[in-house]
Amino acid sequence: MKTKTFVTKLARTVLVFLTLVLAGNLAYAEGDMIWDKTFKLSDKVIHEKVSYPNRYGITLSADMYLPKNIDKSKMYPALVIGTPYGGVKEQGAGIYAQTMAERGFVAIAFDESYNGESGGEPRHISSPEIFSEDFSAGVDFLGTRPFVDRNRIGAIGICGSSAFALKAAQVDQRIKAVATASMYDMSRVIRNGWEDSMTNEERTKMLVGLGEQRWIDFENGTPMLPEGFPTVATDSIPEELDPIMSEFWEYYAMPRGHHPRSHGPFTATSNMAFVNFPLMNFIKDVSPRPILFIMGEKAHSRYFTEDAYELAAGPKELVIVPGARHIDLYDRVDMIPFDKLEDFFTKALK
Repeated sequence: MKTKTFVTKLARTVLVFLTLVLAGNLAYAEGDMIWDKTFKLSDKVIHEKVSYPNRYGITLSADMYLPKNIDKSKMYPALVIGTPYGGVKEQGAGIYAQTMAERGFVAIAFDESYNGESGGEPRHISSPEIFSEDFSAGVDFLGTRPFVDRNRIGAIGICGSSAFALKAAQVDQRIKAVATASMYDMSRVIRNGWEDSMTNEERTKMLVGLGEQRWIDFENGTPMLPEGFPTVATDSIPEELDPIMSEFWEYYAMPRGHHPRSHGPFTATSNMAFVNFPLMNFIKDVSPRPILFIMGEKAHSRYFTEDAYELAAGPKELVIVPGARHIDLYDRVDMIPFDKLEDFFTKALK
């Protein structure tokens, strides 16, 4: 029986390894675990795969990073970290979690409901309410660890998850501080178009089309999912892409950040909820808990961060990273201001 179990486990490990290699993604063994991240495991942390439910009963999958020298008889500050919109925990969120763990924090990077390794059907749904709830579910999990001080929990959002982190903090008083990086407000851009250029007539036309798509989805028994990034990493950017999509292709579709579970787009009718669910409407309610806004000097998404900063009450701080584009704050550890993040959360979660 023991031999059979060992062979089965070995076969599964080999299958996972081959799947990742064929997908063009980094995969190598770390002890008895296949490391499938887009970054290397630090020798300064302990990594654990964890799972826990949100209040909808959906099981979330997360990577928990602990300081290597952690003394579990003591209590530590903790961070829950969300992915860029369409990303997975094996990419940028994991880099943030691992780096903050190196600096003394307990940190989790999680996959949103319906995506990555988290539960929920149908797959690749996007929900502003549930994605915000997923941050609170992370607080549930962290605050029940015996080595985490539940009064010292913060949140970091990257790209689209920045707005979800802020939305969660508007009502969840347990989130004591929030940092955003390369923020996107998905409810704003879906409702109003890029730089608020959508007319009322264009919005109505979009919603009529989404309503028609719901009937199609109902008859098909499954929601329509737009084509995503390639399952195998590419080595070039298609010439027909505009500058913004070219930037996302560089990260999600090329070796820099490609991961086979990072599809990119969400089901088409997911957009209906964002039109009807503003994410920044009560941002002032985060006060007096502090917010740190981080954006790249050359980020195409600057206006989301700049406007959210103006809307927020204090205490608040805006950090502009010289020369950084939007995607550079996903993974460029030489550009991401981790010293500032450490200082911010050390003071905010004292």
